[in-house]
Amino acid sequence: MTDNNAAKPQGFAELGITGGLLKAALDVGFETPKPIQEKAIPAMLQGRDVLGIAQTGSGKTAAFSLPILSQIIGLGTKRLPRTARALILCPTRELAVQIDEVVRSLAKHAHLATALVLGGVSRGSQVRRLAQGVDVLIATPGRLTDIVRSGELSLAETRWLVLDEADRMLDMGFINDVRRIARATHTDRQTALFSATMPKEIDQLAGSLLKEPLRVEIARESTTAGEIKQGLIMARTRQKRKILSDMLADEKLRSVIVFARTKHGADRVTRDLTRDGFEAAVIHGNKSQNARQRALNGFRDGSMRILVATDIAARGIDVPGVTHVINFDLPDQPESYVHRIGRTGRNGASGEAITLCDPTEADKLKAVEKTIRSRLPLLADFTPEPDPVRPNPQAHRPAGAAQAQPHHRASGPKKTGKPGNADEGGREPRKRQANRPERGAVVAKSGEGRPESAKPGRRRKRNRGRRPNAQAA
Repeated sequence: MTDNNAAKPQGFAELGITGGLLKAALDVGFETPKPIQEKAIPAMLQGRDVLGIAQTGSGKTAAFSLPILSQIIGLGTKRLPRTARALILCPTRELAVQIDEVVRSLAKHAHLATALVLGGVSRGSQVRRLAQGVDVLIATPGRLTDIVRSGELSLAETRWLVLDEADRMLDMGFINDVRRIARATHTDRQTALFSATMPKEIDQLAGSLLKEPLRVEIARESTTAGEIKQGLIMARTRQKRKILSDMLADEKLRSVIVFARTKHGADRVTRDLTRDGFEAAVIHGNKSQNARQRALNGFRDGSMRILVATDIAARGIDVPGVTHVINFDLPDQPESYVHRIGRTGRNGASGEAITLCDPTEADKLKAVEKTIRSRLPLLADFTPEPDPVRPNPQAHRPAGAAQAQPHHRASGPKKTGKPGNADEGGREPRKRQANRPERGAVVAKSGEGRPESAKPGRRRKRNRGRRPNAQAA
């Protein structure tokens, strides 16, 4: 006789996650599955390939990590040296570190080995970690390609392959590396590809790597999370510094990421904030991995309120409680706007994203609004202030006044700036050098008594350095 009052599995247990994995998921706060997790986890547990399209912050990491870890636990076999059973490939170091933290948290009760392979840190320590073999490898394409080519890692036993933020890997030029890495994995593998956007190149990549995938599309392509309140401030570049400082003076902006378009621009914004009395950390591609991680850790633990970053961090920062994202510059790629503002409003929390736009960035603004399929609400417009006009020195010249003659450096003498000695053209008369002879004077040189030509300077230059004719002497 069945007990109709028996508790029905709920949450991740209902999706098929059990045992230590379920306990670990609850420990890290994964209680109610998100839409992408509800669709992707059962499909991957059944062995199906998955093509996921979802905005950043939608819970993709758990959507592919939980079913892969569950299947690895079910193998019951030992891993081989210098191999990886599962590979999670991502475009940036920050995103790789973030995924590694989530995977290790979920696998803590399962005694599974994980490894992180990325550039900017010791290669030797990564190779030693791979020597005994790992269950899950999280890597960026560049460093992974180097280690595979050297023979220090084989992907022949890799039966799970995940490509996260595939569109970003396309933008960064990693697609060829991704294809080579995929060819090196086991022929009978399960593949999952996740991307916030789906350009034609990514669609073609998915078609070549995935076998009859389940397409999981949680939100419209290139749309932003609904929890994020967006706004636009029109301002000239020279006005942005003060506007930013005025905004940060409000204590309601408790945790803020400021995005700049370039590395030098990020450094400049950080210097200006420091001069204005705000402490800020900066993260971009010219910083070492250790420096980037220190800045990120300080921002994550709350000791640093403001983080200035380039688009390298647009997809690699998962910090709970980011209240505001400020776009000091608009990005070159409109899709990056979606990922930038996705750093706030994560996991159902509310957030605010404010964009400062110079009139010269109008085309970029138009591209962003086309991508997100909506207009950014205008909060303020400081652009009507006219640009200062340079005074025209001829504007107040009396009628009939003589116009200054153009100055030709090759033919005319230089001005001395002394009033009273200038000629009619406003120039100083040529001053004869003290030792310079008059035209036509006879100059004795090396015993020779030839008269100097009409262009003595040219003659002297031509004869300079010539040695006397020994025979003539």
